[in-house]
Amino acid sequence: VELVESGGNSVQAGGSLRLSCAASGSTFSIYVMGWYRQAPGKPRELVADITTGASITKYADSVKDRFTISRDNAKNTMYLQMNSLKVEDTAVYYCNAHWGYGNVAWGQGTQVTVSS
Repeated sequence: VELVESGGNSVQAGGSLRLSCAASGSTFSIYVMGWYRQAPGKPRELVADITTGASITKYADSVKDRFTISRDNAKNTMYLQMNSLKVEDTAVYYCNAHWGYGNVAWGQGTQVTVSS
């Protein structure tokens, strides 16, 4: 499985962005996909994830009610709609997929910068 993110940009606080993650390869074996982020000097953290079957979602408390994760299975693409962005949302955002038997794939990351 290969993952390619897009959609990162610089925005002002209160603005919105939508990130996309396109998956290729053995996409039929993906069972969970997620978005992680890493700010300078901080560990990578889970932002949100979604299962492929029932589309069960999970969010970090810091983004609940502001971010929405979704999938388009026909396009093998996952999205992260980010609204009401805050300066503390500034980070590199990574796409992640769990597939097959214990395999994990990561994208190359896309930069999101929120200014006050």
